Amino acid sequence: MTIEEDLAEKLMTLELLLMDSEFRRDRERVGALLAEEFREFGSSGRAWSRAQTMELLANEPPRPAPVVSDFAVQAIAPGAVLVTYRTQRAGAIALRSSVWVLRDGDWKVVFHQGTRGPK
Repeated sequence: MTIEEDLAEKLMTLELLLMDSEFRRDRERVGALLAEEFREFGSSGRAWSRAQTMELLANEPPRPAPVVSDFAVQAIAPGAVLVTYRTQRAGAIALRSSVWVLRDGDWKVVFHQGTRGPK
């Protein structure tokens, strides 16, 4: 496995964790992945801070994990990558992007955006 493939696998695992209903309700575990300056632009058009995101996730009802496809990782600076992918859940498609940074040996997400995709 190449370094790029290893990184893509690691970041896909982290993205999947952030979509897992049980994981999302654990503030400590979610907080370990979200950078202090984390921001999210949701497919609804709303923007959330780290604290708002953690509150929302902690109180979210369980739901099935989406199907992920077209997962790609692109370096944007030393220790920073853009992750893009597509999800499908209950017929709804979303195009997603996250910016991850390497800090003290751990990957942290600083930004995430979900955009409704075509039906």
